[in-house]
Amino acid sequence: MNQTTISAYPLLAQAEKLMQAGKLEEAAQRAMAHLRQKPDEPRGLSLLGTVAMQLGALGQAELFLRKAIAKGARDLDTRRNLASTLNQQEKLGEASAMFTMLRQESSDPVFGGMLGIILDKMGKTEAAKDIRKQLVESHPERPHYWIAYGHSLRAEGQVEEAVAAYRKAAEIDFECGEAWWGLASIKSRVLTDEDIVEMQRAIDVAIDIRNSAPTHFALARAYHDRKLYDKAFHHYSIGNQQRAESIGYQAQELTDEVDETIRTVDAAFIQRLERESVEQATPVFIVSLPRSGSTLLEQMLGSHPSLEPVGELPYIPAILRSVMEMATRRGKVTVPALIAAIPDEQANAMGRDYLRRAQLHRKTERPYFVDKLPHNWSNTLFIKRILPNARIIDIRRPPMDCCFSNFSQSFSTAHASSFALEDIGQCYADYVRYMDHLGRVAPAMVHHIAYERLIEDAETELRAALSYLGLEWDPAVLEFHKLDRVVRTPSSEQVRRPLNRDGMDTWKPYAQWLEPLRAKLGVLAEREWSTLG
Repeated sequence: MNQTTISAYPLLAQAEKLMQAGKLEEAAQRAMAHLRQKPDEPRGLSLLGTVAMQLGALGQAELFLRKAIAKGARDLDTRRNLASTLNQQEKLGEASAMFTMLRQESSDPVFGGMLGIILDKMGKTEAAKDIRKQLVESHPERPHYWIAYGHSLRAEGQVEEAVAAYRKAAEIDFECGEAWWGLASIKSRVLTDEDIVEMQRAIDVAIDIRNSAPTHFALARAYHDRKLYDKAFHHYSIGNQQRAESIGYQAQELTDEVDETIRTVDAAFIQRLERESVEQATPVFIVSLPRSGSTLLEQMLGSHPSLEPVGELPYIPAILRSVMEMATRRGKVTVPALIAAIPDEQANAMGRDYLRRAQLHRKTERPYFVDKLPHNWSNTLFIKRILPNARIIDIRRPPMDCCFSNFSQSFSTAHASSFALEDIGQCYADYVRYMDHLGRVAPAMVHHIAYERLIEDAETELRAALSYLGLEWDPAVLEFHKLDRVVRTPSSEQVRRPLNRDGMDTWKPYAQWLEPLRAKLGVLAEREWSTLG
């Protein structure tokens, strides 16, 4: 805001200062007071939209920012904030168009970086890789552009080139934790003894946990590869603790939501969800906890000629978040109560919105497509409310392996339950309680696959899954590792190999430190724990 605006609009100037100080609610009050005096004044609308975006009220932020632009606010910041708000709501088509225009108008590379992220989320991996290649060529001194380029290369199976990109980032800034984790997350052993020395040096001087936490995870992986499990667990613990302290995850919130589902969702509730669907395409949702074999299952099903794999689509959580935002303006509401209150017309509209967004990722006319976002397990009822013809397949990995794999993965805050053994154990227990309850009140809603049975007898498990989908058997699903496609998950290299038992019993070398996890899992872990020794 320029000096003229500050002198002309004192309430707006106060609002901006409060926003910069992090006093967002007060800033919103000042901006609204300004707009009561000067309705539809574009700079006030823009600031109010920016405050709403920072508060996480994304629907309101979009409304105010769009109105600001309609009333004449054409500055770069307002349009960038709208593009960012659209991206956060996973309105990727509009967001990519806006960031494309902003990139053409400005030399700031941040717009190219954001466009690369959005294109990657849209499945336009070649276009994203091209932009990232341009960024590393024009700004070779910026490590995070090299990391993003490495991610694109790895997703396409160009592992050696990805390693080189991650190493370039680490050479530029040895404190860059994401560069070290990029190397550590490669399935083959690439971290050298010299790398261990450098990572320890980085940890010794790090002041930002955004660097130190992923470096601890990478150092843990290096020690794991050397079978130095005590040192590995030490660094896994520190990395997770740093992440946990920075976000304040509350496991009880998920437990309460599952409790509410068990109390209120019965056969009559399920019956009210059912209705006719006129949609042609059939979405197949693979749900699970992270690190449960969902990428492997997607790769297998995606090898069937009637199924198109489209990756992890963020749209179900985004649509649910938007409707929750609107509902909570009228007071506190639970997810089951919200689902029960959605009228058919609105549910149909949300289903069409999901399918419209999903279409951005489709490259074929196959009658089924696979969306494998793991955390959709807790959105199962919402999925069935807005997409009555959807099919849902749950893949469950044994609890100790699954939970420890989460604990040892450097996840973002999107997987916040993974940062403490007790939290990931509680999350697994809640997931099982939720799925078991649905099995009682709606036995045909979800098809279940056990990861260990899939590894041991893939044909039997896949025949049952295809039967649930109403599809004929095709032996191509057993040749999944030959499927040429981009995979953007930590399992990208594993699914390009034939079936193996590498993911089984990975927790056992760490058993002496996992009692808090075992205690939280209770009877769920007894069979696995009994195999020790």
